[in-house]
Amino acid sequence: MNSKMRWAAVAATSALALGAVAGCSGGSGEGGEDGDVTIVWWHNATGEPLSGFWEDVAAEFEEDHPGVTIEVTGYQNEELQRTLIPNQLRTGSGLDLYQQWGAGELAAQVQAGYVMDVSDQLAEEVEALGGVVAPWQYEESTYGLPYNFGIEGFWYNTELFAEAGIDEPPSTLDELYEAIDKLKAADITPIAVGAGDGWPAAHYWYNFALKSCSPEVLQAAQAELTWDDPCFVEAGELLAEFIDSDPFQEGFLATSAQQGAGSSAGMLATGEAAMELMGHWNPGVMGGILQEETGDEDATPPEFLGWFNFPAIDGAAGDPTAALGGGDGFSCSAWAPPECAELLAYISSVDVQTRFGESGAGVPVTPGSEPGVEDENLQLVLGGLRDASYVQLWFDTAYGPTVGGALNDAIVQMFGDQGSPQDIVDAMSGAAATL
Repeated sequence: MNSKMRWAAVAATSALALGAVAGCSGGSGEGGEDGDVTIVWWHNATGEPLSGFWEDVAAEFEEDHPGVTIEVTGYQNEELQRTLIPNQLRTGSGLDLYQQWGAGELAAQVQAGYVMDVSDQLAEEVEALGGVVAPWQYEESTYGLPYNFGIEGFWYNTELFAEAGIDEPPSTLDELYEAIDKLKAADITPIAVGAGDGWPAAHYWYNFALKSCSPEVLQAAQAELTWDDPCFVEAGELLAEFIDSDPFQEGFLATSAQQGAGSSAGMLATGEAAMELMGHWNPGVMGGILQEETGDEDATPPEFLGWFNFPAIDGAAGDPTAALGGGDGFSCSAWAPPECAELLAYISSVDVQTRFGESGAGVPVTPGSEPGVEDENLQLVLGGLRDASYVQLWFDTAYGPTVGGALNDAIVQMFGDQGSPQDIVDAMSGAAATL
């Protein structure tokens, strides 16, 4: 089974868990006095190369579509996802094309009547993309398209690993603990985590659950929103043990993930820490941070980077090759002009996707764009994806904002030495009961 088929199976299961769609409502886009159209586009790229890339895409579309003006703006990821998009969608205007993570979050927006059904307009694009579109579909209709898909793992400093006497990246949890001990003995901070942003800390529980629970159990929990299998509590117990091993930097609870040299990504980029558990976008983030810190617009991600999947857990029921992943896409609001769907189609074209891969900002999804992925760091991620026999969508995205938010909050509480493994499961169950 190829990666897109595996992804489709996971995403389709999450969609089935979300219930029936309420009737859609919302405004419609209207042109100006002379028939001109303005598309307001929000994305989460605040640094290069992706910020400039989207500016170029917007300019190209405007040139090919006289009368269309695109107001494109990049916002910091956490602010965009948690505050800006939800608040703007509730107004029913002022936003046409916006960052979309899919699955449970998308379903909630569809139920509220905020998202345009593009099934008919983009039927050819959906057929070309195949199973990777599944997280952007609900009840057999399509409400957006992805442009980027990958998995996460530990990005690490190969030079610091060598300095600490670590010859190979860890493949089991026991080996990860051994590496942490060697790094500490060499007076090197083993792992940086941006727990101040919440979700980077939550991803540790995600991975412990991924490697503790079988794929069948994970899919059933996602479909039914029940977590009765003891592997979910075991994941919390493993997390508690990991936190107690003191692998993180001082002040990790207040550290941001992607903003400046003091962030967890910045610590890895500047050699202040040896590892960071993060998604496939991390090299691009680090390159942007180094550009800001040095003032060198040509600064690139560090050359010392290596990557490995979250290690297997000996004796656990989870698939040792399983990976945690997700994608980025865009949706049109229900009131957006029809040109918004045309812009979505252009973003998913082979030409744009190939150039997206060439930029090193992510992993393109359109068949035929693969030659654009020349970045060595992204090649590492692609290798990990090929080796994974099961890919699990980010849990907070898969479960939706209500359950996913409760999950993340409970995990962060554990990072702050409050709460228990059972509390994490209880938080999800309590949130699911409100749906």
